[in-house]
Amino acid sequence: MKRISLICLFAVAVTVASHARTLVVAVDTALPDLKAAVAEAADGDTIKVKKGYYYSYNTLITKRLTIIGDGYPVLDANYKEEVVTILTNGVTFSGFVLKNSKTGSMRDYAGIRLHKVHNVTISNNRLINNFFGIYLSDCDHVSVIGNTTSGTGTELTAGNGIHAWQCHDVIIMNNYSTRHRDGIYFEFVKKSRIISNTSERNFRYGLHFMFSDDDLYQKNTFRNNGSGVAVMYSKRIRMFDNLFIENWGSSIYGLLLKDITRSQIVGNRFVRNTTGIYMEGCNLMTANNNTFINNGWAMRILANCENGTFERNNFESNSFDVTTNGLLNLNKFDQNYWDKYEGYDLNKDGTGDVPYRPVSLYAQIMEQIPQSVMLMRSFMVNLLDKVERAIPSLTPESVKDINPKMKPWTR
Repeated sequence: MKRISLICLFAVAVTVASHARTLVVAVDTALPDLKAAVAEAADGDTIKVKKGYYYSYNTLITKRLTIIGDGYPVLDANYKEEVVTILTNGVTFSGFVLKNSKTGSMRDYAGIRLHKVHNVTISNNRLINNFFGIYLSDCDHVSVIGNTTSGTGTELTAGNGIHAWQCHDVIIMNNYSTRHRDGIYFEFVKKSRIISNTSERNFRYGLHFMFSDDDLYQKNTFRNNGSGVAVMYSKRIRMFDNLFIENWGSSIYGLLLKDITRSQIVGNRFVRNTTGIYMEGCNLMTANNNTFINNGWAMRILANCENGTFERNNFESNSFDVTTNGLLNLNKFDQNYWDKYEGYDLNKDGTGDVPYRPVSLYAQIMEQIPQSVMLMRSFMVNLLDKVERAIPSLTPESVKDINPKMKPWTR
């Protein structure tokens, strides 16, 4: 009986496949635009759109279709509506230029919108001058791969490049986002992966996510964004091997962590940021094997952060390595490389014989009186810092690396 059932299922699949059609859209033909082709198609069909210029005023995809652009045909909403909305499962949409969605304060118009769907793939599209680029809501098992999205270019009319709300098991991979409010935005998104994307020159955050647990962020580049990257109110986040670079300005961070629990920040590079990592209200955090180079502050860790582990990191050419507004009693620093360490290694085992205290007196003064920046690198400041390291009185004595490394860790 089981063998007969399998044979029947195979026969049904062959029959369905044999009835699937390929519909061709081209200008001045019986199928002059995508909307006409969707109306003509049936579940399982393929629509191929030839190179050309087509107007698309919120074309609704309500059938299980494979929709392929040939030569990057243009779908233009002419600022009147969204460009394309996908409302059914199992759709593949690839190879288009989507542009000029409407903007608005009451509705998030998008180049491509997905709503309450699963098993959908959006790949290799170019989204230009849309309010929101790719917008996912109430979706699962969706792949967004190889797309580029460039926003409207003004902060007041910019939505997010890739926006996901209340989704799970989403893959965001190899995309490029620029000139949006946030390059990538997640809210209530669970068990998803954000891999090998580039998000740069966005007005607010390169990446911004809240209330999103069990997500992986790996091998992404966040460069020159208005406020850096913000991670808030989330648990069990893994951020591996990302690059945070050139996020400069007042209240701008390479990575801002607020109320994050049981998460891992491992193998990342923080280069030329005002602040590499800013941590507030974080518990049970691991920040290991990261590199901090040429930042203003490498790490700013507020005293309400507890049970954090900071091991095997490299701190090189930063103005300040670590600052805090309290004692940081419940956090551990161990086996980090500090280029400001002036201790010795008599037994030549690669580990300094004298503990290193990374919080300088001047850094503590800067936390309280930002205007004191004008005294940076003065003789008096350097002298006070050396005295304070020898006889700690104002800096938190508990913040120290017992086993500072003499040479940087190789990555």
